[in-house]
Amino acid sequence: MANSTAMCTSFKGELLTGTHNFTPSTGNTFKAALYFASGSLGAGTTVYSVTDEVTNTSGTGYTAGGVTVTNANAPATNGTTAYWTPSASFSWSALTITTAFDAVLIYNSSASNKAVSVHNFGSQTVTAGTFTLTMPTNNASTGLLRIA
Repeated sequence: MANSTAMCTSFKGELLTGTHNFTPSTGNTFKAALYFASGSLGAGTTVYSVTDEVTNTSGTGYTAGGVTVTNANAPATNGTTAYWTPSASFSWSALTITTAFDAVLIYNSSASNKAVSVHNFGSQTVTAGTFTLTMPTNNASTGLLRIA
């Protein structure tokens, strides 16, 4: 099975119990981890795992667990859609990963590493470069997380 873009099903239920707090400055800490194309992340992913995560055994410049998500954007609503987008892109510098990777998992490191969403960006390899995932505009049409 391949990695697929999805809001994690467990995340939807955890929203109803107040598990995740996206409030800037006082909310939870979220992270973004990269995964090999051979992985099987998607809607059924419930927590961050090192299984299939990009590791230094396949290159250099990546730390297990990924990068901390910069969160200066409060969740917002527009009509019937609630949305949120990190306020900065995810970036890894001096990265060399020669095995194909194609997905990022956003997870809540403050809440037992519970999964939020998986985003597939297509197969990539990097040799001694910077890899950046540019965040979309934070609005109801293109926000990274949208609930309608």
